[in-house]
Parts: sequence; C-alpha cells; structure tokens
Amino acid sequence: MSSLVLAVLLSLVSAVAYAAGAIMQEHVAAATPARPYAPLHHAGWWFAVSLNGFGAVLHVVALAYGPLSLVQPLGALTIVFALPMAALFVRRKAGATAWRGALMATAGLAGLLALAGDAGSHTLGTGQRGVLAAATLGAIALIFLVAQTIHRPVLRSVLLAAAAGVAFGIASVFTKTVAMSWEWARPLVQWPSLALISVLAIGGLLLSQASYRGAGLAAPLATVTVVNPVVAAAVGITMFGEGFRYGVLGTVLALGFGALATSGLMLLTSERLSAAGGTAGPAESAAPQDDPTETDPSEVPTGRTALPRPSAEPELLAVVISERDATRPEVGQGVDVGPVPRPRTNLEVEMRSRAVAGGS
Repeated sequence: MSSLVLAVLLSLVSAVAYAAGAIMQEHVAAATPARPYAPLHHAGWWFAVSLNGFGAVLHVVALAYGPLSLVQPLGALTIVFALPMAALFVRRKAGATAWRGALMATAGLAGLLALAGDAGSHTLGTGQRGVLAAATLGAIALIFLVAQTIHRPVLRSVLLAAAAGVAFGIASVFTKTVAMSWEWARPLVQWPSLALISVLAIGGLLLSQASYRGAGLAAPLATVTVVNPVVAAAVGITMFGEGFRYGVLGTVLALGFGALATSGLMLLTSERLSAAGGTAGPAESAAPQDDPTETDPSEVPTGRTALPRPSAEPELLAVVISERDATRPEVGQGVDVGPVPRPRTNLEVEMRSRAVAGGS
C-alpha cells in the first residue's frame, strides 16, 4: 500500500471518528441539559472524548504520510459523514435544507484547504507566541461572553462552536510550532506552549460540548469544522507569510470558496432557527377554541338551567326547575352550580341582583 493511499484511508477513518464523537456529544447534551460543559458522570461523554482523541491521532498520522493539501480537505468530510450516521444510529434525520447547508460548507472548506499553500517549516518566535496566545484567549473569552447574552439557543450554540473552532485551530498552530522547534536536549523550553495547547484543547472540548445543547447536530458541527482550519490558515497567511496557490486566481477562488462555506453555515443556522421557531409550546400551538364553560341557550329546554360541561372535567349534575316554578322569580332560579377550580377552605357565594325577587 502506497503512502498516499494510507494517508487517504487514515483521513477517512479520522473523519468518521470525529463524526461519531460529535453525534455522541450531541446525544449527551440532550440527555444532560443541566451540565452543558462537562458531564463527567455520563459514560457517553467519555466515549465521545475518546473518539475525538482517536480521530486527532489518526489525522496527525495521516499528515505524516500524505500532503497537507490532501489530508486537510478530507477532514472536512466529518459533517458529511455525521448526518447519515446520526440518522442511522440515533434516528435523527436531517432535512433537505440541513443537507444543502452541510454540503455547501464542506465544499467551500475543501476548496479553501485545497488552495492553501504548503505550510513549510515555519515556526513562531517567543514574542509571536505570546501575542498569538493573548489574542486567542481574548477572542475566545469575548465570543463566550457574547454567547451568554444571546437568548436564542441556536445562535448561542453557533457562537460557542465558533469559539471551540478558534481554540482547536490555534491549538493546531501551536502543536505544529512545538513539533518544528522541539529539542530533546531541552524539552522544558516548550512547556509554556504545551500548557497553552492543553488549555486550548480542553477549552475547545468543553465549548463544543456546550454548543450541542438545543441546536441539534449539523449547525454546531459544521461551524467547528469550518472555523478550525480557517483560523489556522489565517494564522499561516498573516504570521507565516503563506498564501494561496495560483497567485491572484487562487486568491479569487479562495474568496469564492469562503463565501460558499459561509453561506452553508448561514443556511444551517437559519434552518435551525426556523425549526426552533416553528416548534411552539402546547399553549401556543393549540388552536383557539370556544370557552367550554359557555352554554348554548338553544340547547337548553324551557324552564331548565343546564350546567356547563367542560371536556376536561367530570360531568356535573344539572339543576332542573319545573315548568310550574319557572315563572316564579325565586332565588333558586339564579343559582349556578359549577366545578370548584381548586380546594378551598371557605365557602364562596356569588349573588346576582337579578336573581333575587324584587331586584332591579
């Protein structure tokens, strides 16, 4: 088996592992709404963490056997694998709009990664690492704080997923920097970068877990999948001096693919917003009905006072007044007997003036 074929197989298995981990995270988020970030007591969450770690290891090994321009676009297939896997294993089917948005985001991301220039052997200096670390932590904190002010679950989840994508993308940049600058004779020199990688990886995992609460699977996963490599590529362009292939044409194509990926994310977000908005509560979705306590006078025989019979209440006895007594203006003619809405400790009596003999 050639190294290129091995890299492709590893990339595909890595994408499947990431997709399975995302499905499990979304399932855990739906099962533990009170613990949005770290449901440590849930075994499924640890299984999701293991799947994500397995996918990351396979992705790194695939990069060792194949070129970045091939491995990175294949990683974008995570969202494509996740939708049919969710329908098959957890019976969460995605609609046509979600599929269109996912495919648009995946195609746009794959095009961007295919046009990205080779990373080469560039690395970050000490000052650059400090600036990038401060900017990254500040950006993640800002996005997180903004997300807490959003009351719509879908928008909040997309923002949290974007923050997770930033964390994962910058963690990849620092991982590459540490790998290029590693010296076995002085391993402790890299401890600040290693500590930052750990913080970003754990923070990204917690943010991604929270992003699945109330937003389904497709929108948060697509956001993380797109933002992660785009942020890493942006750092490569701005700090490593990298660019796109094919010069000006490649830049124009990259802008087009970026717009396509953004449109896909917007389509997924709007699809989830419309789905959430269309799901009304029981009080909102119920059609207006007539008051069940109203009685149609045409259905009541002369001289008889029928009691209201609400559909949700047990049948009540009727107060029947004979024909002979119907013409007499007595108090009994105005007595209404109805259901007691709740237990009461006292007796309440309502008297109407027209019911009393001699009243106006």
